[in-house]
Amino acid sequence: MSSPSDIRSPDGFDAEGRFSHLLREIPAWVISLAMHLAVLLVLASIAHETLAQREKTITSLLDIDETAEEQQAYKFDATVLDQVGSEGNLTQLSPSLAAAKIAGPTPQEPVEEQFEERLPDVELPPTIEAPLPNEAALVEYVDLTGMTEHPGGVDGAIDRITYEIAGSLKERRTLVVWLFDVSQSLKARREAIADRFENVYRQLGLLKVGSEGALKTAIASYGSRTQFLTDDPVDSFQAAVEKVRSIESDPESSQENIFGAVADVTEKWKRYRTKRRRNMMIVVVTDERGDDYDRMDDVISLVKRHGIRVHCIGNSAIFGREHGFVRWVYEDGYTEDRPVDRGPESAALERLQLAFWGGERGLDRMSAGFGPFALTRLCAETGGMFLVAEEPTGPTFDPAVMKSYAPDYIPLDEYKRQLVENLTKGALVQAAVAAKAEDIPRPRTYFIATNDNVLREQINEAQKPFADLDYHLKKLHTALRSGEAARKQLAEPRWRAGYDLARGRALAMRARAHGYNAILAEMKRSPKVFQKEGNNAWRLVASSDIIAGPQIKTLAQEAKEYLTRVIDEHPNTPWAMLAERELGVPLGWEWRETYNRMADLRARAQNDPQVRVMLAEEEQKARQRREKVVGRKPPNL
Repeated sequence: MSSPSDIRSPDGFDAEGRFSHLLREIPAWVISLAMHLAVLLVLASIAHETLAQREKTITSLLDIDETAEEQQAYKFDATVLDQVGSEGNLTQLSPSLAAAKIAGPTPQEPVEEQFEERLPDVELPPTIEAPLPNEAALVEYVDLTGMTEHPGGVDGAIDRITYEIAGSLKERRTLVVWLFDVSQSLKARREAIADRFENVYRQLGLLKVGSEGALKTAIASYGSRTQFLTDDPVDSFQAAVEKVRSIESDPESSQENIFGAVADVTEKWKRYRTKRRRNMMIVVVTDERGDDYDRMDDVISLVKRHGIRVHCIGNSAIFGREHGFVRWVYEDGYTEDRPVDRGPESAALERLQLAFWGGERGLDRMSAGFGPFALTRLCAETGGMFLVAEEPTGPTFDPAVMKSYAPDYIPLDEYKRQLVENLTKGALVQAAVAAKAEDIPRPRTYFIATNDNVLREQINEAQKPFADLDYHLKKLHTALRSGEAARKQLAEPRWRAGYDLARGRALAMRARAHGYNAILAEMKRSPKVFQKEGNNAWRLVASSDIIAGPQIKTLAQEAKEYLTRVIDEHPNTPWAMLAERELGVPLGWEWRETYNRMADLRARAQNDPQVRVMLAEEEQKARQRREKVVGRKPPNL
C-alpha cells in the first residue's frame, strides 16, 4: 500500500509538489495584491463593527424623545390669557409662582444624566455640561424688578388674585389668608371684595383646579392690633364672605400695623405650610403704607423663611411724598380732603417738597404708578405683587415708560450704603429730607393798598420771612451742589432725573426769592399809582424781567439748563412734568393792580353806617364758616 506521498498526479507531480509548483508559477504582484486585499477586508470588518456599536449607542440616546412626557412634568402653565377688570390694561397673566425664589428641577438635567451614564468615557464639551435655566429662573429676573401692576380697579385686582390662586392650586393644595385694614376709609373696598368673593370661587371652579378641600381660606383684620376672624381656615366661600362682611370700621384707631399683622398670621398658620405641605399666600387689603414699616426687613425674613408669598391690593404712592389724600364726607354733607400715609414709593424721600409759586395745580397728588416702598418690597421679595386698586386724582404715567424708573427695592442697609458711596444720591436725599423737615415759608403775593401806609406795613411783614426763605434755599442749594461731581457716576435714570430736577428747582427758587425781595423793596420805597379808578390792591405775578443783579441772573440761567436737561432726557415722566411746570412760570416778578371788595367795605364803613352793616354781615358769614369747619371732628384714617 502506498503512502500519501507516493500518490502522483498525471503530470508526474505529487499534490504538495504541484501546489509549490503553482506558487512558483504565480507572479509576485498577484500574491502581493491578494495579501493587501485580505488586510483591507479585516480592517473593514473591524471598522464596521465599531461604527455599528457607536450607531447603536447614539440611537439609544434618542430615548430623549421617549421621555417627553416625563419632561412635561417639570413644566407648568405659565400664561393664562384674560382681560381683567373693567379698566384693565393687562392681556397676559402669569402666576407669580413662575417667579419663585428657588428654581425647580431643570428639564435638561435628566438628559444630561443619560449622557453621563451611557458614555462614561467620553469627555463632554462644556456647552453640554452646563444645564440650561428652566422657565422659573428665566421669569424670576423679569418679575422681581418692580412688582407693581395696574389691573383696573378692585374688580381687576381680585380677578388677578384669582389666577394667582389657580396657579398655586395647580401645584398643590393652598391656604389663602385675607388680611383687611379696619380703617373707615377702606369700608367701601372691603364690601366690594366681599361681593366679588363668589365670583372668585366660581372662576376657580370653571378652571377646574384643585380637589375637594384643596383651597382653604382664612380671614383676619388689623388696625393697632391683629384680629383673627376665623379660628381655623374654612373650605366654604360663604363662610369667608360672612367674616369679611362682619368687619367693622374702627373710628378710634389711627394705626395700621400692617407688618405686625403679616407676622401674626404667619406665626398662626405657618403649620399649613411647614407640616401640611400646602402653598400659602397672604393678601393684604389696604389704602395706606402701614405705620410699622420699620419692621419691614424682619417681617420679610420671616415670611421668606416659610416660603409664603404676599400680595397687596392697595393704592399707588404719591410721587416723592409721604402723604396722599382721601375725600371724606361729613354727616352734614361737607366734603374735605384728609391726609393719609401713602408713600413715598422709594426707601427715602427723593423729591424736594417745594411749593410752586402760583399753585400746585394737582401736582401734589400725582403718582409715578408705584406702590408704597415698604409694601411693594414685601411683595417683590416674597414673589408676590402689589396690585393698584386706586390711582390718585392727579396726573398718571405710562407703566411701560416708568418701568425703567422703578425705585431700588433693596434692604435699607444697602440703600444707606449707596447714599454714602455716591455723593449725588446722598446729596439728593439729604436735601429732600431737609425740605420736608423745615417749614419753608411761602412768599405773600397779595397786598391791600387802600393807602400807602397800609401797603408799606404789609410789605414790611412780607419781607420778614425772606431772610428765613433765603437761608433754607441756600442750604438746599449747597447740599445739592456737593453732589455734582459724582453725578456722572449715576447709571440709573431715576437718580439722574431726581438730582437734576432738585438742582434746577432749588436754583429757580433762589432766583425768584431774590427777585421777590428786590421788587418789594422798590415798591416800599416808591409806591405805584393805580391806573384804574376804584382799584385798591396789588398782586405780584411772574414776569420774564428779573429785577436783580448779575449773580441772580446767573442762578436763573443755571436753573433753566438743569430743568431743560430733565425734560430732554426723561420725557413723559413725573420729573419732566415738574420741570416743565417750573419752567412754565417766569423767574421774575411784576405788579398788577386789582380790586378787593372786603377792603373796600372796611374803608367805606368808617363814614357810611349802611356799609358797616353790610361789612358786619359779611364778617359774620365768614366767621360761621370757620366755626363750622373747626367744630367738625376729623376722622381717624
